[in-house]
Amino acid sequence: MMDFDRDSMLEMFIFEMSQQIDQLEGTIVQSESEYNSDQINEIFRIMHTIKGSSAMMMYDSIASVAHSIEDLFYYLREENPTDIDYARLSDYVLSGMDFIKAELGKIQGGNAADGDGTALSTAIENYLVEIKEHTTPEEAPAPTPPPAPERVQQVTDTAVGGNHKYQAKIHFQDGCEMENIRAFTFVHNLQEVATDIEHTPENVIDEKAIAYIRKNGFGVQFSSIFGHSHISEHIAQTIYLKSFTLETISATASVETIKATPAPKPAPAPLPIEEPVITSIDPFPVATTSTDSTEQAERKAGSTSQMINVNVNKLDSLLNLLGELVIAEAMVTQNSELEGLQLDSFHKEASNLNKIISELRQIAVTLRMLPLSATFLKMRRVVRDMSRQLNKEVDLEIAGEETEVDKNIIEQMADPILHIIRNSLDHGVESPEERIAAGKPPTATVRLEAMNAGGDVVITIQDDGRGIDTEKVLKKARESGLTNKPDHEYTDKEIQQFLFVPGFSTNDEVTAFSGRGVGMDVVHSNLEFVGGTVLVDSSPGEGTTFTLKIPLTLAIIEGMGIMVAGVQYTIPIANIIKSFKANAADLFKDPDGNEMITNRSDVFNVVRLHEFFNIQGAITDIEEGMLVMLENGERVICLLVDKLVGQQQVVVKPIPSYFRKVRGLGGCTLLGNGDVSLIIDVAGFYDN
Repeated sequence: MMDFDRDSMLEMFIFEMSQQIDQLEGTIVQSESEYNSDQINEIFRIMHTIKGSSAMMMYDSIASVAHSIEDLFYYLREENPTDIDYARLSDYVLSGMDFIKAELGKIQGGNAADGDGTALSTAIENYLVEIKEHTTPEEAPAPTPPPAPERVQQVTDTAVGGNHKYQAKIHFQDGCEMENIRAFTFVHNLQEVATDIEHTPENVIDEKAIAYIRKNGFGVQFSSIFGHSHISEHIAQTIYLKSFTLETISATASVETIKATPAPKPAPAPLPIEEPVITSIDPFPVATTSTDSTEQAERKAGSTSQMINVNVNKLDSLLNLLGELVIAEAMVTQNSELEGLQLDSFHKEASNLNKIISELRQIAVTLRMLPLSATFLKMRRVVRDMSRQLNKEVDLEIAGEETEVDKNIIEQMADPILHIIRNSLDHGVESPEERIAAGKPPTATVRLEAMNAGGDVVITIQDDGRGIDTEKVLKKARESGLTNKPDHEYTDKEIQQFLFVPGFSTNDEVTAFSGRGVGMDVVHSNLEFVGGTVLVDSSPGEGTTFTLKIPLTLAIIEGMGIMVAGVQYTIPIANIIKSFKANAADLFKDPDGNEMITNRSDVFNVVRLHEFFNIQGAITDIEEGMLVMLENGERVICLLVDKLVGQQQVVVKPIPSYFRKVRGLGGCTLLGNGDVSLIIDVAGFYDN
């Protein structure tokens, strides 16, 4: 048996299985009321792929569950039964998906995929038997009669034992990587329908085979009892297939007269298709063409935009190196030895270098960008399961799922979105009876939307439920000892902020979905980690809207340098509204002793950075210093600093753990002169 680098195969297996499962789950949840023929075919193909890949990797439990679902949808595809309980059908398939995802999670964690899927497979098989028993003869299409013996002899008279001899040439998609492993997978799956398999290159274990397959394709010769159309359909299910040619090697048999032989279990035969002498896939569906046209199609495909898979660790390394390049460029252009020198040509070239690095940074950041669609579509499953368990009717509307965000930020945003949607369904959305009594339609609507807003992404989760009961929240906050002033002095927005306090919950008892006081805390902490904010807007009886504002990326940002007592700090440009000189006459204190300043008829809080960080030697006269107006969500403050240094790109570095408890610090960066500059976290200036 071929002995590959199992780690490489495992990485490819997990990646492709995750993609297949996400695609399958989205198809099921979006259209579980009734499946059309295209969806049934799609589910059948995906399960066939999962079964074959899992069997190749010797994950028999996954392969067994996938095989039972494949059989179920093969019957639905071939027999087209009516009166199917599609909700129940979806439950079985989603249960299979949950089992497979759980096993993949074990594999990713380096553990054995030791789950027992026997009971689930048996349940699905029994459900298939039940469907067959309830399909009346009138409902079921007449079975296709087997080919007449003389017909089989006519088309196979040159094949010993009724076999056909084939040769195929496989071309994988450009940039798919690990072509030798994909070739090995192809051969493994081909064994379901073929024997006497020979391939070129013969030794696909050798990494040199990768270059050969990329240039020349993967050639295979084999024998099979199946007809041309069945073999063609089987090859067409290969993952990352760009194109292929398939020829029948026979001196007397006419390929055009060959019909697909019905496939015995466990490899059900797909629907028959027309059979040319050579078949080309680019990539679907099967079409008649010639060798010349195949080459033209390949040249055409090569001239168009191609997608490639890149290991995310390589992208991380690229971005880290780019960060070092940004720092090195700053060290060169800001070198103290250049002060006082007339270097017009140097500064011109340095400006050009800065432009190139900025463009390179934009490209590198874009490479790590992923659409929010995968995260958003997973919420359909959450809404489906919760609405059924809570006996509520809920429609999930999704918009802006194509909006792209840095991969690391997406990973941090999945849990906040999940918890807010769960909170909306559990607390916000009423039962159908309550909604009808309130004059609302029985089906509630939850809308999940994303959009770009400058250098940020704004995600809103809106429901048309009962809204937040601020009196109940305030009462619970007082019982928990969270309040510090009379009830009448709290605004609705201040009361709503109690929802994000760790351990806070308005539920009196713990349920499967809430009551532990950890969900909304996750929202706040994850957003704080990525430098984002969350706002709540709720109207009693009308619904609640959560607005999440997050940066596009965290690795390299535009920053404004400021000086306080001879030390340079950095403020993210995204948080700065403007900077201005103040007059002492505009400064006053409110009844609580907080410094305020009037600017263009508006009043803002003043924060003196040297007092906030207890820094000695800074400018204390507000007229001598500079005020920087900063925003964080809907909240605005004016920060007093000594002076502004200037704008530049900065590479965000993490700060040591013992600094992380200091409010107002969000990271650090290395300056051109080698000094470390602390990055200001604007959210830290507010009392949450």
